[in-house]
Amino acid sequence: QVRLVESGGGLVQAGGSLRLSCTASGRTFSTYSMAWFRQAPGKEREFVAARSWSAGATDYTDSVKGRFTMSRDNAENTVYLHMNSLNPEDTAAYYCAARSGSTPYRTTSRYNYWGQGTQVTVSS
Repeated sequence: QVRLVESGGGLVQAGGSLRLSCTASGRTFSTYSMAWFRQAPGKEREFVAARSWSAGATDYTDSVKGRFTMSRDNAENTVYLHMNSLNPEDTAAYYCAARSGSTPYRTTSRYNYWGQGTQVTVSS
């Protein structure tokens, strides 16, 4: 059974940084794709970043390009979302997602597995 556990959220001032972690277990993830989504109160869950676990470029939504970086640590079975220059519009619950297959998609319906979410709050 695939399990995804996020951590690293918190309260940060505008302009600050956070690093989110998503530790995966239950599978060999080399053939999976991983993604980060976020959901603000009253809004739909939206795509943030995604990549194949093993290789390839990372896809980012325009609003985070140049500020957020997605990376992975094979030894720890963990993907990270490094977030810099945070602003209040980044406030949301952030979710890690996984799907079997090497193509990273931007749509929630493509992902079979989800973490419980971690809250990021950016104060102005």
